[in-house]
Amino acid sequence: MKKFSISDIEGLIGIKAHTIRAWEIRYNLVPPKRTLTNIRYYDEEDLKSLLNIVALNENGYKISKIAKMSKKQISNLVTQLKADWNNDSVQMLSLSNATIDYDEEVFSNTLAGCIDEMGLIKTMDLVLFPFMKKVGMLWQTGAIDPSHEHFASNLIRDRIIVEIDKVEKPHREEPKRFLLFLPEAEMHEAGLLFARYLLKSCGQETLYLGSEIPYSDLKKIVAAYKPDYSFIVLTSLNLGKDINKVVGKVMDNLNVPLLVAGSLISEFDILVKDQLTPLKNVCDMVEFLEDL
Repeated sequence: MKKFSISDIEGLIGIKAHTIRAWEIRYNLVPPKRTLTNIRYYDEEDLKSLLNIVALNENGYKISKIAKMSKKQISNLVTQLKADWNNDSVQMLSLSNATIDYDEEVFSNTLAGCIDEMGLIKTMDLVLFPFMKKVGMLWQTGAIDPSHEHFASNLIRDRIIVEIDKVEKPHREEPKRFLLFLPEAEMHEAGLLFARYLLKSCGQETLYLGSEIPYSDLKKIVAAYKPDYSFIVLTSLNLGKDINKVVGKVMDNLNVPLLVAGSLISEFDILVKDQLTPLKNVCDMVEFLEDL
């Protein structure tokens, strides 16, 4: 069973370590275990208990009241909250618990419920993009295993593909052509697939190439497909902090306008260039594509 330090728990549940300690001292809420050498740690059951406590606290329950509840009472209340698909914080909790447990059924049902109730665009904006950003950071810091990240990412990817297949592409007199790809060292396709969903919904044409396309191939692809725009999504911390270098490499091998989206775009300053349009959030993506 995986062991978590208090700093791991802080990152996983979004509550400061001193607050967690205060809950422990004042209310005896989820006291940590200790190793034979007296090092404090939390296990996976402790993590899930704390996630449930945070969910109730964020939905109006005082910690003093939660502390008097049994684990079953807490679990039942959280289950009731999960019935509200528009409660994005609770749905993120459900996805987090399912990821920790590798529970495909719960993860898929949660994802489907959110999309059925809110639609894919709102679900991506309020639930999935924040969730994926958090999971990626926790993977990088070692708080969760790479297998957890792959588990969640692949289920999200599969669901977006299902939603793409459902779209009835509207007719456009003169659709634009978009080249969609991820550059070298970028593997996370969810954002790019979401762009494909938006473009199909708008009646535009797309050539979807997927992840880790070599820079050296781009000129040949552009010459063959003749796109009006190219579109990349940058989310992986493996790309490093010099995002402008990555964007520059892409643009050096393209001669068409470039759209850039992804969590790294909102974290780092993108240099203003001709033929470059940064899309920092879902609203930017939707507005730009709908206005074409």
